[in-house]
Amino acid sequence: MTGNNNTHSIILGYIAWAFGIFGAHRFYYGKPITGVIWAFTLGVLLVGWIIDIFLIPAMDEECNQRYRSGPIDYNVTWILFVFLGVFGVHRFFMGKWITGLIWLATGGLVGIGWIYDLLTLNEQIDEANREMAAGYE
Repeated sequence: MTGNNNTHSIILGYIAWAFGIFGAHRFYYGKPITGVIWAFTLGVLLVGWIIDIFLIPAMDEECNQRYRSGPIDYNVTWILFVFLGVFGVHRFFMGKWITGLIWLATGGLVGIGWIYDLLTLNEQIDEANREMAAGYE
C-alpha cells in the first residue's frame, strides 16, 4: 500500500504491552493465536513478554502493511472495545448498529461475542475500511 497507512499506534502498542502477560499487545497487533497463548501462559512465563518489548516496532510495521487505513480508526475502535466492548460501543463506532444493539442488550452476547471481537477486531475494521474505500471509488 502506498502513502501513509499508519493503522496502529506504537505508543498504544507499548501501553498494551504493559498488560502483555495476558496477550493484550498481541491481540492489538492482529496476532490472536499468540495472544491466546500469552493469555494462558502469562506471556510464556514472562520470557516472551520481555522479548516482545523489542518486537513491538516490527509488529507495528507489519500492521501498517497488512491492514488498510480508512475512516474507521483502529486505535479508537480498540480503546472503545477495551473499555466499553461488552456494551457494543465499538460496534456502533464501526457502523454495525444491529450487532451493537445486540451487544448492548446481551452484554456482548454474554461475553462470547466479546471474545470473538477480541480475536477478529482488526480484520473487521480492515474489511469495513476496504468496503468504504470501494464505495468511494
